[in-house]
Amino acid sequence: MTKWISLLLIIGWIFSTHQVAMGQTNQSSQFLQTVGVLDSVYSERLKEFRKFFLQLPVDYQDNRDKQYPLVFIIDGEVLLPTVNNVQGFYGGGFIPEAILIAISNDQNRTRDLTTSKINDKNRDLVDEAKSGAADFSNFIEAGLIPYVENNYRATNYRTLIGHSYGGLFTIYTLLNHPYLFSNYLAIDPSLDWDDQKLIKEAQETLTNQDYHGKSLFISLNGQLHMQKPQVTIENVMQDTSVFILFARSNIIFSNTVKQNNQNGLNFKWKFYPRELHGTIPFPSIMDGLIALFDGYQWEETDKFNSPETPKEEILKIVNDRANKLQSHFGYSVPPYPEDILIMSGYMNMDMQQPDKTKMYFELAINYYPQSANAYDSMADYYEAAGDIANAIRYVAKAFEISGKDQYKDRMKKLEKRN
Repeated sequence: MTKWISLLLIIGWIFSTHQVAMGQTNQSSQFLQTVGVLDSVYSERLKEFRKFFLQLPVDYQDNRDKQYPLVFIIDGEVLLPTVNNVQGFYGGGFIPEAILIAISNDQNRTRDLTTSKINDKNRDLVDEAKSGAADFSNFIEAGLIPYVENNYRATNYRTLIGHSYGGLFTIYTLLNHPYLFSNYLAIDPSLDWDDQKLIKEAQETLTNQDYHGKSLFISLNGQLHMQKPQVTIENVMQDTSVFILFARSNIIFSNTVKQNNQNGLNFKWKFYPRELHGTIPFPSIMDGLIALFDGYQWEETDKFNSPETPKEEILKIVNDRANKLQSHFGYSVPPYPEDILIMSGYMNMDMQQPDKTKMYFELAINYYPQSANAYDSMADYYEAAGDIANAIRYVAKAFEISGKDQYKDRMKKLEKRN
C-alpha cells in the first residue's frame, strides 16, 4: 500500500479520484466517456414503455454492501451528462454519491410535463398539452421508483431535477406529491403556464403543507425581457407586459415560498444574470445540488490536516458528522469515503502517530465492514507494530471477504515470520 507523505493531499485527492474513475468507467476505446445505460419501464397509466438512462456510482460494484440515494432527472437524455459530471467532481465531498435516473422526455414532452389544459390562444400547444403531469407522476411513483428500488441498492432518499417544463413539473410534484422526493431542483421553471395557474393553486398548499425535511432550489435566467435589455432584476416587477411574464412568474412564486417559511421548506433561489434559458441548466445543476445538500460538505478539514489535532478530537468530529448525516437522510451514512479514512491512516503512520493510524483503520472497518482493503490496511498497522499474529488475522479476513490471491500470498509470507 502506497504511503502518503503530505496531509494536505487529503481533500484534493478525493476529487481527482472521482475524475479518474469517471474515465475508467468507459466501456469502449472509441469514446472518451459513455454515460447512462438505456432501460425502460411499462406504465399502466400511460399505456406505453418509458425509456430512462441509468448511471451507477463509480464504486457501485466495489462496495457491494453500500446503498445510494437516487437522483431523478427530467429530460434525462439532455441533462444526464451534466449531472454526471457534477457528481464526478463533487460526489463524496460536497454531495453524496448517487444513482442517477435520467428519464427520457423526447416524446410527448409537453403532454407529460404540463399541469393543466390551456385555451386556444396557441393551437400548437393546445394540441400537445393534455394536462398529463398527474399521469406522468403516477408513472414515476408506481412504476419507475419501485423498479429502481427493487433492482438496485437504492435508499428512499430521492432528488428530482427538471428544467423549463421539467421545472414546472418539479414544482407540481412538490405541491401535489411532496412525499415522493426529499429535494426538488427547478431550473428556470415555466411557471407562467396557463396564466400562472400552478402559482395560484400553490397559495393554500404552501400555507398549510408541512415541508419539514424537504428542500427546494429555483433558478432564473438573466434574459428577463426578450426585447428590452434595460429590464433588470431590480425593475422587472414594474413591467406588466407579456414579455416578462416568465420572469415575473418565477419571482412571484419564489416570494410566495419565502412568505410561508413556517411550513419548514428549506428554500434557496438564485438569479443568473449572464445565462439564457438554454444555458442555465449547467450552473443551476452544480449550484442547486450543492445547495440542496448544504451541510453534507466536510467540516473542519483543517483539523484533519494538522498533525497536532488529538485523536479524541478527530473521533468526535467523525462521530458528530455521522450523527448529523443519519439525522438528515434518515438512515446510517458513512461520514467519509473509505479511501479518505484509509489514506488518513497511512499518512499518520508515516508521521509515526500509531494511535491515530489505528483509529482511522478502525473507522474504515466499522463503516465499510465488507472492505478487504480496510482489513488489509489494519494488517499493515499491526505488521509495523511487530504484532505479526494480528497482522495475519486481519489479512485472513481480507482474503475471506475478497478471495484474492494477493491476500493469500501475504498470509504465507507473514506466517514465515511468525
